[in-house]
Amino acid sequence: MSRGNPGVCFVIVEERVIAALDMKSAEEALSFLDGVPRLRFAKVGMQLFYREGLSLVRELKDRDLRVFLDLKIHDIPNTAFGAVQSLSTLGCDIINVHCAGGLEMMRRAREAVTGDTKLIGVTILTSLDEQALHEEIGLAGDLQDHVLRYASLAQKAGLHGVVCSPWETALLKQQMGVDFLTVTPGVRPRTDDAQDQKRIMTPGDAVRHGSDYLVIGRPLTQAADPAEVLDGILREIEVNS
Repeated sequence: MSRGNPGVCFVIVEERVIAALDMKSAEEALSFLDGVPRLRFAKVGMQLFYREGLSLVRELKDRDLRVFLDLKIHDIPNTAFGAVQSLSTLGCDIINVHCAGGLEMMRRAREAVTGDTKLIGVTILTSLDEQALHEEIGLAGDLQDHVLRYASLAQKAGLHGVVCSPWETALLKQQMGVDFLTVTPGVRPRTDDAQDQKRIMTPGDAVRHGSDYLVIGRPLTQAADPAEVLDGILREIEVNS
């Protein structure tokens, strides 16, 4: 058994890596999955879900994979409730909403969750840095303070955790408790290009900072040998857990 943060138990280390299936078709996504038999968790985002719909999620569950459905629900409370209620029937392991939707929206979304599905909130996108937050979004102050405020609202609403960058996980674990899940995109092997991510970290550093789940996209899905890359990431997680 591999343990991450105290209070969060992972039966197998493979469950900690979530591959972002940011592909254009189900065929492409399933072909990738065929080549990485150790992978246990996949993320389906807007591009793939809007093209392939519910059938792809069902196919992934039929393959006994865990699924993070990353649609970032952000609407009025009643609409968010209905959306989560519909999506919960798919048996996804994680669904997310935008914390910016506010406390009441998150509360209503949480009420709609059924079964073992975890509901988490998106704090500040990892494509944004503090300069963009100030100059483009118009939010003054420290970026970490905004992440902490959003996470506090998510916890108050009863959500199971948040999506955040690995740079904020240590603070959130300290403030929210070790059982509050941190799902972190912006994770890149040390030799990989940052691409459009700003707040990034290596897998080993992310685990040491307190990340529970590492969302990894192009460095894994577009690698010449994805299975080899995944093996290296898993070894790094085991060493640093």
